[in-house]
Amino acid sequence: MAIVGVNVVTAAKLLGQVGDITRFRSPAAFARHNGTAPIPVWSGNDDRHRLNRGGNRQLNTTLHRIAITQARCHEGARALLKRRQETTRDTAKGSFRVLKRHLSDVIYRALTADHHAHNDGTSTSPQ
Repeated sequence: MAIVGVNVVTAAKLLGQVGDITRFRSPAAFARHNGTAPIPVWSGNDDRHRLNRGGNRQLNTTLHRIAITQARCHEGARALLKRRQETTRDTAKGSFRVLKRHLSDVIYRALTADHHAHNDGTSTSPQ
């Protein structure tokens, strides 16, 4: 819940949909599962990416809500969206897709860190 845009209900939804974070070998595998991994599209000389409509749609919706909140309230997310639109020929939707992928990586790292902290700190068995 330390991530901007994640409240109690959102955290519960994330944990319920993700389950054990160790089942994902990397942030890319987690992004593929939640539908934020971009799919490359080749048309002529353009190297573009499109939205992945696969993956866990409930988890993707949760990430979308977090991204909307961060785009409105978090200075770092606003700066990322502005920078993407100024430096690339990306549309607003494309920039938002990049933000969602970034949030997917941030959430993966947070869940992994929490998992390791929980297992390292409570490794004693009950008596």
